[in-house]
Amino acid sequence: MSITIVNILEKMTGKDKDYRYMATSDLLNELNKEMFKVEADIEPKLTNSVLQQLNDAAGDVSGLAVKCLVPLVKKVREDSILDMVNKLCDKLLNGKDPNRDIASIALKTIIAEVPTSLAEKIPVSLSPQLINGVTSAEKSAEIKCESLDILCDVLQKFGSLIANDHEKLLGALLSQLGSHQASVRKKSIACIASLAPSLSDDLLAKGTLEVVKLLKNKSAKPDIIRTNIQMIGALSRSVGYRFGPHLSDTVPLLISYCTTASENDEELREYCLQALESFLLRCPRDISSYTRDIMRLSLVYLSYDPNFTDTMDEDTDNEEHDEDEDDQSADEYTDDEDASWKVRRAAAKCLSAIIVTRPEMLSSLYIEASPKMIERFREREENVKMDVFNTFIELLRQTGNVTKGQTGMDESSPRWLLKQEVPKIVKSLNRQLREKSIKTKVGAFAVLKELVVVLPDCLADHIGSLVPGIEKALNDKSSTSNLKIEALVFTKLVMASHSPSVFHPYIQALSTPILSAVGDRYYKVTAEALRVCGELVRVLRPNFETRSLDFRPYIGPIYNAILTRLANQDQDQEVKESAIACMSLVISTFGDSLQRELPACLPILVDRMGNEITRLTAVKAFSVIASSPLKINLACILEQVTSELTAFLRKANRALRQATLGTLNALVVSYGDQVGSSAYEAIIAELSTLISDMDLHMTALALELCCTLMSDRKSNQNVGLTVRYKVLPQALILIRSSLLQGQALQALQRFFASLVQTANTSFETLLDSLLSSTKPSPQSGGPTKQALYSIAQCVAVLCLAAGDLKCGSTVEMLMGILKDDNCGSSAKQHLALLCLGEIGRRKDLSSHAQIENIVIESFQSPFEEIKSAASYALGNIAVGNLSKYLPFILNQINNQQKKQYLLLHSLKEVIARQSTAGQNEL
Repeated sequence: MSITIVNILEKMTGKDKDYRYMATSDLLNELNKEMFKVEADIEPKLTNSVLQQLNDAAGDVSGLAVKCLVPLVKKVREDSILDMVNKLCDKLLNGKDPNRDIASIALKTIIAEVPTSLAEKIPVSLSPQLINGVTSAEKSAEIKCESLDILCDVLQKFGSLIANDHEKLLGALLSQLGSHQASVRKKSIACIASLAPSLSDDLLAKGTLEVVKLLKNKSAKPDIIRTNIQMIGALSRSVGYRFGPHLSDTVPLLISYCTTASENDEELREYCLQALESFLLRCPRDISSYTRDIMRLSLVYLSYDPNFTDTMDEDTDNEEHDEDEDDQSADEYTDDEDASWKVRRAAAKCLSAIIVTRPEMLSSLYIEASPKMIERFREREENVKMDVFNTFIELLRQTGNVTKGQTGMDESSPRWLLKQEVPKIVKSLNRQLREKSIKTKVGAFAVLKELVVVLPDCLADHIGSLVPGIEKALNDKSSTSNLKIEALVFTKLVMASHSPSVFHPYIQALSTPILSAVGDRYYKVTAEALRVCGELVRVLRPNFETRSLDFRPYIGPIYNAILTRLANQDQDQEVKESAIACMSLVISTFGDSLQRELPACLPILVDRMGNEITRLTAVKAFSVIASSPLKINLACILEQVTSELTAFLRKANRALRQATLGTLNALVVSYGDQVGSSAYEAIIAELSTLISDMDLHMTALALELCCTLMSDRKSNQNVGLTVRYKVLPQALILIRSSLLQGQALQALQRFFASLVQTANTSFETLLDSLLSSTKPSPQSGGPTKQALYSIAQCVAVLCLAAGDLKCGSTVEMLMGILKDDNCGSSAKQHLALLCLGEIGRRKDLSSHAQIENIVIESFQSPFEEIKSAASYALGNIAVGNLSKYLPFILNQINNQQKKQYLLLHSLKEVIARQSTAGQNEL
């Protein structure tokens, strides 16, 4: 290894530039090897050679040398790195101009890559030298700027480790804020901002007061005043809430400077507003008392445009005027030297900061700020217009966040106030949709989208005025893909959130550009257009019973446009999936008018089930078709679809199995009489493998499908037998699981009820199986407490499904268990109490004499689990007949002091069940 390095270092000193380049490249490859280690005797020569290559006359060689520094600082000793840093710093401060730039780049590289073990030595070594370079009057502005750049990197990475030098550093950097060179002042601001987070509160206060003191000197030069304002803003961005105590000194000053600035001093106004924005975002609590003043200031400067007078009246603007006039209205005034747009942009961002940080001011914002923002939608500078749009979008989003879940609206509610502004918003945005600028139209659609999200159905009276803008966005040859996508997304949202009848007068105008977009060359436009087609289908036929619109003329064009995309295999996956989903909606909605087309279309959907990429979407598509109230004729593909879906239940893809279970359920409900017994048996065989506590959601879906199968095949004994032999054993294993809960437990209860009601299964056999499941098993022992509750609930549902007679006999049997074994601790007695409680909660048991006394006698048991079960049972039995059992419990609470806590638990159970049911009988 050492011989290789020595040879490389010798070649690096050659006269031939190509040799030096190859040698440096070889060194870089060696340094990047994980096993590379530098021997102590070669290390000085290696570091000196790399430093020498930095000064190579060939730029590509010196560039490679800089790259060598990255792995080198991780391979050599600390002293070698410090030596390199000091030499480079000396070159930076005292070297010739050609070497200064490369020395700066090399220093920055070392600082970025230096190991943490050197974290204290490097800043201690570098800081004094760099400060000397910054403060020395002999150094040029270029050297000072380079020194400040590197010092900024050092402070960002190691600022907290040089606390002893903080005061000296702060003093030196503050002194540069008065420099004659703007570049030095700008970089000093960045350095102080990097240092500030690691300063103590005292030093931070000292530095801030110094800047405020400088800021109060209104006789200072304008450039210095602007620098001090920028410094204040940078400090607040850097230290956040720690700047809060100084706001009382700075905010009034900034507002004063902003309002009294000279006519042409746009930069000063911009910097003041930027600093105020920073205060709002970083010190939201401390700025509260000044927020309204800042809002009013921002609103004044939102329309600050001294060089341009807009004489157009928004309220009298004719929406139907000629487009040529719109085109001419754009860019009526241009002035390359006009910087007032920066002030308006800063004001818009300041308003945005208020909206984001002060949700409690939403109502005030709608009253005071919203009209002004809507007026500024016609801003002549496009970048500022985008900021105004974004600010209004923030207002809408904040409204949505604050009012989420609220149903009513009073006159002070943000939603109500927004609703009053909708006509003005739409009118102003309509004008923007007629502009030439693509960016403007995209921004207008973005505002409309957010408006529909926050206030669904708010555009019902304005659809007619918006349709031309949508048409133009989709049809205009100058429209970009981004604009088309924005227009389509808005159209989809507005169709989904409004009554279909709102769109019926405009179906022709909307359907043509939408279907044209389905054929667009860009796949994202096509996919979005297909999604809009799905909403269009729902709009055309929202109700299957009544017909409010003659949709037949539109069926053919929609079907043909989607079929073209559906049949095309050579296209993006997103388009394929959107075409499948859209076609399923077309078939489920217009299937009765597409009888001739279905034999050609349905096989394509079946084919897509065979493709792994589109399989999941195709499965969901058949669920939509099967759920259609039109009961689409699927005879030509039903057997194949059922067979493939059954096979999918064996796939590892969980999402596919979930979708398959849902689709099979829909098919069985709608087409059960057309599915053969062998297909049912195959489905049931697969379902039995899905029932376990490893995936309770899948288990719930599988059990639901079992219930559907049994209810649909009442006349077929084979289905009930197959379920009993293949699924019931798995269900009895599942019921012992301590994880069983929620939907899976509810589905299991319905499963047992279906076995009795529709599968002609013996009630006694099922009851015995459930009660026997409490017996300890060699693998898992006895059932857990959760399992006993699950078994009791299933027993209760089973009894109610079997009818009053069998339910009554079961209750008597359970009471008999308690009478015979009143002091036992067996799971049998425990389960009997839980079963009585679950049955009593669902059915009045007052016809069973003395049941309450039999249950309360179990309070005498020496076992806590039995007493707890008895308390649970008594409370639930009381739920079934409050008028009889609640007085009994209250009387017992007064009479049985020793068992009072158990009776209180019973009462708590009554209250909990009543609250859950939403009843007020108590």
